[in-house]
Amino acid sequence: MPAAPGTWTADPSHFRRPNRRDFVAAGFLGGLGLTLGQMLTLEATQAAEPGAKKLTAKAKSVIHVYLQGGFAHMDSYDPKPDAPAEYRGILNTVQTKLPGVRFSEHMAKTAQVADKLTIVRSMTHTEVDHSRGEHSMFTGYRPSPALTYPSLGSVVSQEFGPRKEMPPYICVPTPGSQYMGSGYLSNACGPFALGADPGRPGFSVRDLSLPGGVDDARFADRRDWKSLVDDHFARTEKDDAPATMDSFYQRAYGLLSSQSAREAFSLKGETEATKALYGMGGTGVAALRGSGGARFLIARRLVEAGARFVTVTYGAWDTHAYHYRGIEPQMPTLDSAFAGLITDLDQRGMLNDTLVIVNSEFGRTPKINAGGGRDHWPRVFSILLAGGGIKRGQVYGASDALAAEPADKPLGVEDYAHTLYHLLGIDGRKDLMSPGNRPQPIVAGGKIVPGLLS
Repeated sequence: MPAAPGTWTADPSHFRRPNRRDFVAAGFLGGLGLTLGQMLTLEATQAAEPGAKKLTAKAKSVIHVYLQGGFAHMDSYDPKPDAPAEYRGILNTVQTKLPGVRFSEHMAKTAQVADKLTIVRSMTHTEVDHSRGEHSMFTGYRPSPALTYPSLGSVVSQEFGPRKEMPPYICVPTPGSQYMGSGYLSNACGPFALGADPGRPGFSVRDLSLPGGVDDARFADRRDWKSLVDDHFARTEKDDAPATMDSFYQRAYGLLSSQSAREAFSLKGETEATKALYGMGGTGVAALRGSGGARFLIARRLVEAGARFVTVTYGAWDTHAYHYRGIEPQMPTLDSAFAGLITDLDQRGMLNDTLVIVNSEFGRTPKINAGGGRDHWPRVFSILLAGGGIKRGQVYGASDALAAEPADKPLGVEDYAHTLYHLLGIDGRKDLMSPGNRPQPIVAGGKIVPGLLS
């Protein structure tokens, strides 16, 4: 019967216990750092944009290899054997699978998979400071004192969220830069870090096993009790903090309760032949050098298990003095591990939909300095791209005869970022919300570069 005038009758739907779909939706919105109203406003704005459309992703996953410190292009992918000695350095060159294209002698194995790569020899920006160069290369934005922009991995996390039980964005072993984070987006879009080197004996991922004294039954009880508490706060709290924390907890519970997810963080299931492909195995110095390959191998396992974006940081390349003494112990490991990764992905049929990126914050000076080193040089340097819609077997752009300036097809950070987002099915012109409800384009300016695409 209708309630008498002046009386109040509770709507039973107000007391409905949230179902799983409601629970996931609330966690997702909180993970984005948006209220429901902000989310609906953003969707309406995007729907009204001229030409707004859903893009088709060619890359389902990304493996990003970061060479921290500034990688010397003329001693790796863009040697200049005809330059004066103080420019060309002491390394010999090797022929790649591409006619007339040579790499440094320390990149001999990568040279044999060059037919699967795009070698960009004309990457360029103007930032000579490490942190400013990192911000440019990881976000597609020049640094700003007003705002820290989100990294490409965090944008992917925000746009697509988790897949299977895996975190969408993972760093191996730890974030190699402060600009690999979520910037102005919610912390929920930041990377999950292994926290330990997978090449070390006894490697295990921190926080990926149950605490001592907590078995599966006790773990399930804790999760149920937390759900009851969450229901209470979901009804009483008015801000996004509970939903954001809920997103973190759900990811943690998913990892801890999933056998397949936990196994993805281990190398125990890999054959000795696969490990050898990445340069692992042997004894003594060979084993020590080969241990770096574990980072690349676990990256393949993580994307295979469902991770969307995995960044591997390898090496220390900031060689202002004794340059060759610094790079020579590291380059064989990088060469074997990267060539193994490309070969392994290709053999497994994963390369076509896995975008592989090798970059650094900048290159190093063409001329060797008085201390036998090379200094910071952003005006031209090299990066590698493969898979995920990237054209196979080409050199894109060129540096001049001294590897000092772009000579052909300079590639700026905005065009570079736009192209990567395009391959991932993300429109770089799309607005995201920064603090104060201010819309920010994912990339400001720039365009897609057709010459990089297959």
